[in-house]
Amino acid sequence: MNQALFAAPALALLLSAAAIGILRRSAPALPADVPNPRSLHGVPVPRAGGYAVWAGFLPAALAFPPAYPGGLLGWLPAFTAVAIVSARDDVGEVRVAPRLLVHAGAALWTAAWLAHAWPLPGDGTLARAFVTLVVALAIAWSSNLYNFMDGNDGLAASMGTIGFAAFGIAHAMNAEAARAASAPACLALAAAIVPFLAVNRPRASMFLGDVGAVPLGFLAAAFGASGVASGAWPPWFPLLVFLPFIADATLTLARRAWRGDRLVEGHRGHFYQRLHQLGAGHAGTLAVYVATMLGTAVTALMCRDRAPAAGWWALAAWTAVVCMLFATIDYHWRKKTNIPEKSSR
Repeated sequence: MNQALFAAPALALLLSAAAIGILRRSAPALPADVPNPRSLHGVPVPRAGGYAVWAGFLPAALAFPPAYPGGLLGWLPAFTAVAIVSARDDVGEVRVAPRLLVHAGAALWTAAWLAHAWPLPGDGTLARAFVTLVVALAIAWSSNLYNFMDGNDGLAASMGTIGFAAFGIAHAMNAEAARAASAPACLALAAAIVPFLAVNRPRASMFLGDVGAVPLGFLAAAFGASGVASGAWPPWFPLLVFLPFIADATLTLARRAWRGDRLVEGHRGHFYQRLHQLGAGHAGTLAVYVATMLGTAVTALMCRDRAPAAGWWALAAWTAVVCMLFATIDYHWRKKTNIPEKSSR
């Protein structure tokens, strides 16, 4: 087991770095993210970094598979479906309905496998159906919110590195071998993102693309829920680890829905986008969010190890901190624009 903790991330790092090198040499042939009024970048940038992440992670995950309910069958087919439709969306836009249908089907597949492992009273038929629905909604939303948050240089890569490293460390801290067995795969995913982060940090020369961002969001929720189902951590743990992304995307969606905005339209209303436009730029925005990511992840690990009963309180406290950050951004945004929030219709 100790050897796997080093072998899996080392393998993923080497393969991902090699893939980044190949992609950089092939840059003119790669799909490009062309700037538009909703973008935070000014020149076309290749969006294929996700392929390097998966070139590093998948061989390591197959060699050192996570011990989650359903094994590889519980998440790999669904991950593959999400990755394929996302790759297609990078080269030619896939309509919203079929794309979301694939996301929903993939989420239900994984949620159904996890629901069988959830400890429920009695035969638990209705409860299991309810758990399946809730987990499926969480996985589908995570797949999309991660993509929404992939708009500032280094942001999604940093969240992935920190978040999956926290998952791997938490697994490794388990005394039970069955629960600790998932650590190598999670650490491998964190390591596979690092070479991409090197070319995605400000000023980025490559983006993740949908093929990277959407499956990363899928795995964040799928692996987080799998850890709950297998008893590796309480439900608050993955929520706290990925809180900066969950809070920004969810509150932004809720606010747009409240105003009656068209939810399928692109926009620059996320808190991280407004922070960028207020003058923080790519580097400043990344610094603020990375500090928050590290704070939530370290807090989650400390509570998981020393005071699990305090986890929900820690989640509430960090939610308050993040909301204060967002309120500060909103205050300065209104002061700068000198106009109230209103519908874009």
